[in-house]
Amino acid sequence: MKAFFTEFLYRPLFNALAWLYQNAAFEDLGVAIILFTLAVRFVLFPLFHKTVKHQRITQDIQPQIKQIQKKHKDDKEKQAKEIIELYGKHKINPMTPILVLLIQLPIIFTVYRIFINGFSNGALDLLYSFIHISATPNHNFLGLIDDLTVPSMVVAVAAAIAQYFQGKTAFAKKSKKDKKQAPQDSPAEKIGKRMILVMPFFTFWILTQLPAAIGLYWLTTTGFSIFQQAIVNKSLNKEGQKDISLGDHGGDKSKTTEDI
Repeated sequence: MKAFFTEFLYRPLFNALAWLYQNAAFEDLGVAIILFTLAVRFVLFPLFHKTVKHQRITQDIQPQIKQIQKKHKDDKEKQAKEIIELYGKHKINPMTPILVLLIQLPIIFTVYRIFINGFSNGALDLLYSFIHISATPNHNFLGLIDDLTVPSMVVAVAAAIAQYFQGKTAFAKKSKKDKKQAPQDSPAEKIGKRMILVMPFFTFWILTQLPAAIGLYWLTTTGFSIFQQAIVNKSLNKEGQKDISLGDHGGDKSKTTEDI
């Protein structure tokens, strides 16, 4: 299993980082990490996009779910059936986030291992024959950080701030109509809003314990997530969410959020 992990995950991704370091990042590891992170996110864009879109749609149909729960509060079977039908109408699968995470986990784990090891501990022995690094690689970032193998307070703070804004972006504001129909947040929504405040502190704490290379990766991928969330929100808002907003009977009912 270790050999499989090394040959088919670790080695290809490490060589990609090394190639970027030598050919596109002016031999600056920090710049190489940013480029590498963006490349990984673009490759995984469809999966991340599907997850972000699923979360937004699930959030938007909460008023309808609450109405179904209220309508059939004494009939759990009927309640579950109508909620499943609602999911089917909007072409979302409750298992999607879990399935997407399972696909991403091996890649995310590999990336973290690469950033922890850097170019040290015999890592250069894993380079392909066609990739050459002219000198002993440095571990700095634009002269701002001298050693990305140790924690950086600056990177930890920047990542925590980015985490906060990413959380704020993920929770779109309710429309007036949704507030009227469901003035109280669901337990899941309450937990999510608390996490907006909790996650930045968690991010800061954990990144003060890890190499700055991981913090830089975290900061870059969080920034990309903010950009991606904004695209999804703009796309869904542009369509007006006619088939999601509770009580809206206008427009073409044959269109679902999957058609956006």
